[in-house]
Amino acid sequence: MFDINISNNMSFIQLSVNFLNSIKGLSKIGMESESYAEILKSADPDELESELSTDNKRLAFWLNIYNAYVQLVLRQKPELYIRRSSFFSSKQIWIAGKRISLDLIEHGILRRSKFKYSMGYLNRFFPSAFETRFRLKQVDYRIHFALNCGAKSCPIIVAYDSDKIYEQLNAATRDYLSNEVNYDAALNYAELPALFLWFRNDFGGGDGINKILKRYSVITNEREPELHYKKYDWSLYLDNIK
Repeated sequence: MFDINISNNMSFIQLSVNFLNSIKGLSKIGMESESYAEILKSADPDELESELSTDNKRLAFWLNIYNAYVQLVLRQKPELYIRRSSFFSSKQIWIAGKRISLDLIEHGILRRSKFKYSMGYLNRFFPSAFETRFRLKQVDYRIHFALNCGAKSCPIIVAYDSDKIYEQLNAATRDYLSNEVNYDAALNYAELPALFLWFRNDFGGGDGINKILKRYSVITNEREPELHYKKYDWSLYLDNIK
């Protein structure tokens, strides 16, 4: 490991972008991802909280951290993906002196303390102090089209910028729906990614899903298709990178 010279005014969000970009296969900027991980591990929690003062900033930072760590860990130890539940729940990430899991980032921080297996209808009974400190104020359903868990069916990886996050998440949603939703206009039948079922309430239930499909021009405004859900392809695939 070697030291990385970082200017004093580099933000945590930019650090998360550089960390993501440093993972093998994403770029050749010449900096080791392990060194970024060490910097993030020793970050001052008060400084991190102060910078992540809006949901846009929290979204950019935590999406980048999640996607970077999935890539980093699975490129080093792909065998961990055999036991996926353990992989996501294991506390293998250090941020600001706290060891956390991918599940905590996704369901505790980004989904605002949602119980993992409740389709988004139930909140966690005892959220940790860390997640209540850093979680979003409001759940944004578009995170489900930005988080890449290493599977073939996952969305493409993008480095998120807090100043452009709204446009980036719209683009990610549009791309994912365009590639993954199959709509038969004659039968008025829509086959959707399993994400819509797993996190149904994040999308506003059936009515909310239809509104999303209309918003992104998957279906026309006058249609209310019959909704079905596709099987998720959990094959390990680490090269879905933009």
